[in-house]
Amino acid sequence: MTLLLNQIIHTSFKHGWFYHYRINLANMENNCNNGFSGLRSYLARVFEMCPDEKFESGPRSSALKFPVHTQITEDNSHILCQQTATALDTMDEYKTAHSKVQVYMLKNDKNAISIETPIWIDSCEYPRFNDFFGCEGALSGHIDLLKVLKDRIQVLDYKPKACKEKYAATQTYFYALMLSTRTGIPLEKFECGYFDDETSYFFNPCTTVL
Repeated sequence: MTLLLNQIIHTSFKHGWFYHYRINLANMENNCNNGFSGLRSYLARVFEMCPDEKFESGPRSSALKFPVHTQITEDNSHILCQQTATALDTMDEYKTAHSKVQVYMLKNDKNAISIETPIWIDSCEYPRFNDFFGCEGALSGHIDLLKVLKDRIQVLDYKPKACKEKYAATQTYFYALMLSTRTGIPLEKFECGYFDDETSYFFNPCTTVL
């Protein structure tokens, strides 16, 4: 564990390739006091001991190729877009666009809690698991960006060409479902979204139809 001056802690997981999981401790403490203690506990627990075997086989949420049906709100002037543009222009110390955007958010957005958050759901925890994935084991993934805004947990994914995405809603829906399962926080407390430097898209996972 590395404790940084801006209160960001960092560890790496080898889940196929390396994922750099980071938590902004100050933001977590400031934003997880309104009924979200389960989120705070989960983020701290998985930081110390992640069940790596959940990520070694089975489907990944980022690879799901079927649509979900939901009402998506499009926003071309959302602060996420502005932050993303700034991150891409200024975070020269990071090589990939994802790293630039993620770390910028975590350092500069007071509502950003964590990045590359590992998450999973076991087949026994989801009755429709075999219907969708055709196997046993676990669905797993890593959430690009977690934010808490008042009474909502935002599950967000950075997509460089968001307007062309066909399955980003599917990916983030299952992220929210997995995090709800792991934390015990009801799905109605979540909001899903994906974004780039031009457009942000948001939807309610509770009104999503598979």
